[in-house]
Amino acid sequence: MTEDTDKTTGPLAGVRILDMTRILAGPTATQLLGDLGADVIKVEKPGEGDDTRRWGPPYVKDATGADTAESAYYLSANRNKRSVSIDVAQPEGAALVKRLAAQCDIFVENFKVGGLAKYGLSYDDLKADLPGLVYCSITGFGQTGPNRKRAGYDYLAQGMSGIMSITGVPGTEPVKVGVAISDVVCGIYASTAILAALRHRDRTGEGQQIDIGLVDTAVSWLVNEATNYLTSGEVPVQRGNAHANIVPYQVFEVADGHIIIAVGNDGQFVRFSEFLGMPELAADPRYAKNRDRVLNRSVLVPLIAAKLKTMTRAEILSGLEPRGVPAGPVNTIADAFAEPQVEAREMKISMDYPGAGSGHVDLIGNPLKFSGTPVSYRTPPPALGQHTDDILEDMLGLDAAERERLKASGVI
Repeated sequence: MTEDTDKTTGPLAGVRILDMTRILAGPTATQLLGDLGADVIKVEKPGEGDDTRRWGPPYVKDATGADTAESAYYLSANRNKRSVSIDVAQPEGAALVKRLAAQCDIFVENFKVGGLAKYGLSYDDLKADLPGLVYCSITGFGQTGPNRKRAGYDYLAQGMSGIMSITGVPGTEPVKVGVAISDVVCGIYASTAILAALRHRDRTGEGQQIDIGLVDTAVSWLVNEATNYLTSGEVPVQRGNAHANIVPYQVFEVADGHIIIAVGNDGQFVRFSEFLGMPELAADPRYAKNRDRVLNRSVLVPLIAAKLKTMTRAEILSGLEPRGVPAGPVNTIADAFAEPQVEAREMKISMDYPGAGSGHVDLIGNPLKFSGTPVSYRTPPPALGQHTDDILEDMLGLDAAERERLKASGVI
């Protein structure tokens, strides 16, 4: 039984991916490509599978209210995939994976450097027989450099990249981003690289290996703060919710909570000052231009903060919107999913899920909107080995007797 191509509308329909990744960076990349229409075959170790299946609670609940084997974490990055359980540590298992790779356009893995070479599944092992294969290797530190053989995790990447040193309230301990953002960004970079390499392959017939590391991608998204340092030589520091290069652009306390004010240019500052009833701020040469506001933030921000504390959130939002001054609430995640805009953009989806007592699971939607080839949500995150028989029969022609022999020997 192959993928239901009738429901596949994305631009990658017809592309097949062999996914030997686990945790988050690799699965983020392959889920994104799956949403775009690719047939993703997730290879997992029999009896264990992706580590994140056990990263709970919370877990999906069955009809009795008991936990199933699938965690919410696992669900977050594994839809639109088919799971085949194969033990690559056994020669027969590695041989099966190599045969599957021969029928795929893309191979994605996140083993340690040299990890798959032990099984004859490295890029160097495959490239002669599969010259058109796009092979993406995701590791903590990349394939080169003094740290290349070290294990890498999102938390370590956040720490080593410098992002934690500028996150948090000034004077407090360094703070990580609330989600594994290094993994997520690495996965997005990986998917971009894969598509570029696929374009090259389709044009020339030549495959290649993509080498991408968590720490590299974490450094890459330091953007303006890193460039500030490279330009000035001054090491950026924690600024809490303030911006390094724009003022006022931060969270402010108001009479009934908190609000974000994001004044992005001098014209907006004029209108913001008028709204506050303090037009003299925009006329003051210390604050008229953003450059001067940045240099004098220690004086300006307390003046603004004192005024905003006397106003309510609703009063500020309703007053700034018609003036074209960006402002917004600080939502909880529950608030975010209740936002009409988030609902209108279908950023929460539901998929049928037989193992759940409710019959479905709610997931985060894909943010990409195509006018002609929309993303599709075809299959929910698979159970471990759910599609092993189908894939081995359809792609490799293994009959029931051979599959039973492989199961008995622990290969699948």
